[in-house]
Amino acid sequence: MSSEDASNARRDFLRKSITLIPVVTLATAGITSPVLAQTPAQESDGNKPGQSPASDAYEPSFFTQEEWAFLHAAVAHLIPADDRGPGAVEAGVPEFIDRQMNTTYGSGGLWYMQGPFKTDAPPELGYQLRLSPQQIYRLGIQETDQWSKKRFNKVFAELNPEQQDIVLHEIDGGKAQFEALPANTFFSLLWSNTKEGFFCDPIHGGNKNMVGWKLINFPGARADFMDWVERDEPYPFPPVSIRGERA
Repeated sequence: MSSEDASNARRDFLRKSITLIPVVTLATAGITSPVLAQTPAQESDGNKPGQSPASDAYEPSFFTQEEWAFLHAAVAHLIPADDRGPGAVEAGVPEFIDRQMNTTYGSGGLWYMQGPFKTDAPPELGYQLRLSPQQIYRLGIQETDQWSKKRFNKVFAELNPEQQDIVLHEIDGGKAQFEALPANTFFSLLWSNTKEGFFCDPIHGGNKNMVGWKLINFPGARADFMDWVERDEPYPFPPVSIRGERA
C-alpha cells in the first residue's frame, strides 16, 4: 500500500469510527479519561477560519524536545493532512496532549492506582498497570525510539513515512519488544489521545479552527439543533465552540 493510499485509509477509518462513539468521551482500552481533563482556557491564536495554525507556536511544558519531535511525527502519521483538510499537527493535537499531561489525568490522579497490577488480566477488567499517562508517554516514546533504532538505525522522528508505518504497526500489534510496558498499551493511549485532541473542544488546545468537527459535520456546542435531527438534509450551520468561536 502506498503512502497516499495509507493516508486515505486512515482518514476514512477515522471518519467512520468517530461517528459510532460520543465525541466527548472517546474512551478506548480502559486507559483514557472518561471525560476530557480540565485544561486552562487559552487565548485565540489569531488564525482565521480555514487557516492552519502554526504548529510551532506552542512550547511544550511536559515533553522534552526529543519527545516533542516524536509526538509531532507520530500524530502526523496517524491523522495526516490531505486534500480533505488539516491533520493532527495542524489541529494542535501535540499541544492538547502536552496540556493533558499537566492535569490530574496525566498524573493518574483520576485513576485507581493501587495494586495488584496484572499484565495478563482479561480486557474487560480495563487498565491494570501501575503507570500513569505521564509515565506511559515517557517510557513509551523512549522504547519506540529504541525499537526504531533497532529496526532502521534512526529514532522514530527521523524515519521516512513507510518506516514509521512499519514501526507503528509493530507497536500496535505487539510485535515490538518493549521492556518497561506492553507496546500496544502505549500505542492505544497515543491513538486515543490523538483522536481526543483532534475532536475535542478548542478550549483544550486541540481541534484548532474546529477542523475535526468540520470533517464529520459536527455542530459543536450549539445550544439547540434538535429541529434538524429528523430532517433528511445536511445541517447547514458551522460548528461553534464552548467559548462561542465559529468555524
